[in-house]
Amino acid sequence: MQPQLLPPNVVPHWYAGGPALAAWRGLPPVGDRSPEEWVGATVARYGEPTLGPARLEDGTLLRDAVIADPRDWLGRDDGDPGDTGVLVKLLDAGQRLPVHVHPTRTYATQHLGCAYGKTEAWFILEADDDAAVWVGWREDVDPDRVSALVDAQDADAMLALMHRVPVRPGDGVLVPGGTPHAIGAGILLVEAQEPTDQSILLERTNTTASDDEVFLGLPRDVALSVVDTAALSDVAALTRHTAAHVAGFVEVLPEEAAPFFRMDLLTSGVDVPAGFAIAVVLSGAGALTGSQSRALDVTRGQTLVVPAGSGDWHVDGDCRLLVCRPGTTWPPNGKASA
Repeated sequence: MQPQLLPPNVVPHWYAGGPALAAWRGLPPVGDRSPEEWVGATVARYGEPTLGPARLEDGTLLRDAVIADPRDWLGRDDGDPGDTGVLVKLLDAGQRLPVHVHPTRTYATQHLGCAYGKTEAWFILEADDDAAVWVGWREDVDPDRVSALVDAQDADAMLALMHRVPVRPGDGVLVPGGTPHAIGAGILLVEAQEPTDQSILLERTNTTASDDEVFLGLPRDVALSVVDTAALSDVAALTRHTAAHVAGFVEVLPEEAAPFFRMDLLTSGVDVPAGFAIAVVLSGAGALTGSQSRALDVTRGQTLVVPAGSGDWHVDGDCRLLVCRPGTTWPPNGKASA
């Protein structure tokens, strides 16, 4: 089993973005409504089963390869077929995204028949000088008020009630399921998340999302019950900054992310334990070598997948990788485990 570079897997969307992503990846322009690339994905966009799953260099769907040989790809075979435990995206926010929320695992199990919610996290690659994200309420917002805000579609009021968090390259931000949030314009980021595409939109004034997409096909009251209405007292606890000079194998997210997924900065000289991983080359060039695999040359802007069968692995050279792996509760095996 060899580490493999991944071909581009750009996913069009209703929101603006794409040019910054293509430029950072060194790809030809793809248009200004192509703001996401799903990296090593084995799941699809909500309601569109053929959009999102990634292919390997030979054209094989990664999901099919994992189903055919889970032990070599994942190091175990007790999860659902094709489930790698993590979804990774590159996201170019050419506009502010709407205020929305994702399910917790408990909610998803009860209402969506899914073992995963959609806790997610962002690692900022590029950001305009005034770039920011919004995460969580600054004060308690009871369900009736949430409902009224959604009815009124008062985006300014929603954002005023939320923590505005300025961001810069090197910032990591964790967004637990149930937490209302929005990504501001002018941000390019790597997103790691539980492997689903479940979003409930509180704001739809700047979207073209369908009625079904807004509430995942659920009754309105059931959909809005996912919102955590309590004030987020310490938004700083959900953030971590990793400076450009940091070396080794370093967590870029708060430790509370670990049950759901792991995201680490890797430089030369440190081994990554054997296991499934998706990596994005942040800078420089070098070679990736596993104890059971030959060297793979890598350079800035590339994306790759590392199977468990490659063994423990490391990079040589002057390069920095962002390594995304499943969390400590994977596989959930149909149970709300976090």
